[in-house]
Amino acid sequence: MKSRGERHIGLLNGFAAYGMWGLVPLFWPLLKPAGAAEILAHRMVWSLVFVAVALVFVRRWGWAGELLRQPRRLALITVAAAVITVNWGVYIWAVNSGHVVEASLGYFINPLVTIAMGVLLLKERLRPVQWTAVGVGATAVLVLTIGYGRPPWISLTLAFSFATYGLVKKKVNLGGVESLAAETAIQFLPALGYLLWLSSHGDLSFASEGPGHAALLASTGIVTALPLVCFGAAAIRVPLSTLGLLQYLAPVFQFLLGIFYFGEAMPPERWAGFALVWLALTLLTWDALRTARTLRREITRPSTTMTTGTVSAVRKAESLASGAEPPASPSARP
Repeated sequence: MKSRGERHIGLLNGFAAYGMWGLVPLFWPLLKPAGAAEILAHRMVWSLVFVAVALVFVRRWGWAGELLRQPRRLALITVAAAVITVNWGVYIWAVNSGHVVEASLGYFINPLVTIAMGVLLLKERLRPVQWTAVGVGATAVLVLTIGYGRPPWISLTLAFSFATYGLVKKKVNLGGVESLAAETAIQFLPALGYLLWLSSHGDLSFASEGPGHAALLASTGIVTALPLVCFGAAAIRVPLSTLGLLQYLAPVFQFLLGIFYFGEAMPPERWAGFALVWLALTLLTWDALRTARTLRREITRPSTTMTTGTVSAVRKAESLASGAEPPASPSARP
């Protein structure tokens, strides 16, 4: 049982982590004139540098040797690294191309995509309210397709890549900082090779826009890793259900920034689509919290024997309080 002070520290770290992820759209435009691909490559390279230094400081390297001796886990980490590349690259491009609102939608609909993938790939069974939420979410995508005049491909790419990442990470079961180190280690050589190629063609902004610009590009490692550290501090101090609710701070901040700071248009049909998504998420949250409370009451009855399956069901219901579990290692966050 965590003390009140520990829970308070956990909440502060949770707000810090999701707040930083929510405000990150303010950072990527500062890196112009670097293009999205160059920013992505720098993020991969400098994230590995930052995390490697952190791991040296805390002397936590035992996991690396164990991972290298497990080809299946290493293959899954490679898949996760590929999915992160897509997620990060699309998000950076979307923000710097004026699609912050559409990018935020990707993280709103991510829980719905996660549930749909659970049904299709893992043969999970949904409760009626969950089916309703998924149906409402699908209707929202249709409305937004009409509103945008095309499918909201940015949102769908971000949502599906993040859901796929979460699915892979559950199989790997590696901590957040260690996961980021392993994934960026795989990304490092291709990213460094791309930066060297840009330099050989005179297109590398890192070396041509002054020390301030170079420092900002190098700080992408800190921008990537620092929220992850705060998330880790929160995850061990507050319930997963609380983290599940906090995760919506990020897309809410992004959505508000897109409208009020970047001045993106929100015609009525887009408001209608977003309203349907929020309705679906409300249904998921209500259903998950109700289920968690019901299971808690059952296991606290004196005549009830607490089985492993029941305990797992309670934990799963708590972790799904927002409609989907917080990712085991959220390094794929924007």
